[in-house]
Amino acid sequence: MHLGHLDLGYGLFGALILAGLGLLVASLRLTRRIEAATLAGMNFKEKRFEYYRGIATQLGVLLIGIGVSLFIYFFQQNYQDERRREAESQQVLARLASRIGRTSAELEFLSEYDDILDEGGAYVSPSDGGKNGAVASSGDKLVKQIEDMKIVERDVAEEDFNDLDFSTDFQGSSLITELDPALLFAMHREENELKYAIKQLGADFKDLQGVLGPTDPREAISDPVAAGKAKHEALDILYDLDLLRDRSRRAFARACWLVSQGSIFASLGPIEPLSKTYGSHQEWIRQAKQTLSPYRVGNENCFELLGYKKSN
Repeated sequence: MHLGHLDLGYGLFGALILAGLGLLVASLRLTRRIEAATLAGMNFKEKRFEYYRGIATQLGVLLIGIGVSLFIYFFQQNYQDERRREAESQQVLARLASRIGRTSAELEFLSEYDDILDEGGAYVSPSDGGKNGAVASSGDKLVKQIEDMKIVERDVAEEDFNDLDFSTDFQGSSLITELDPALLFAMHREENELKYAIKQLGADFKDLQGVLGPTDPREAISDPVAAGKAKHEALDILYDLDLLRDRSRRAFARACWLVSQGSIFASLGPIEPLSKTYGSHQEWIRQAKQTLSPYRVGNENCFELLGYKKSN
């Protein structure tokens, strides 16, 4: 039970105590009236005032007792709830930190994707006007690109990216109800898009292999028709590789930033510079460097853990 939720309750406890004090004050005033009635010899008034005083005193003490008892009870309950919440918060932080440690090694492979995608400039999807070397490659450059893609193909496996599902560390925890809905939605969306990219890449590589067949890539694309098909499949792979690296780094960056904030992480909202859509992944990287560089998990810098090694 959070203190902020008990404002109305504490107001009620205060009202009970104040009402009780008011009745005790009234009891004191009745005592004076009793003294005056006794001096005046008005026995009937004296007995009536004594009756009223008795009721006021008993009710006053009762209300004060109830108010104080309820206040102590709920304060103790609130303290215990806060302690339980703190313990739960530390458990979630520990799970997130452990997951960050595991996934940081997996993100090192993303630098291989950067080398392929950002050849000749920042990768932008051809449908958005992208014309860098990776997009425009042909001939020998296309052959080398395909060979590089086949090397990184072994790194694209769903089990290698399962640990980037940071939202699962909140499952079963009451802290999930405290998270900003926009933050939680962004986590689920990016994790789902990451899974989609991995699934699509599996299909893309199979399609590329179907075009190349058992022959060497250089020999396969010597045929103009096969070269056109191989180029189409290569562009599909580039698109999904870019989606994979972007979403995996976004998911990791958010988790690293949250853990760096300590126990207040559950009250934080989305990180605007890291949540926006940019024209290229390199633009996002530049924003991530500015935003994440001051933050650490243990002795590790959150930006450096993203595994981005190209000049930015």
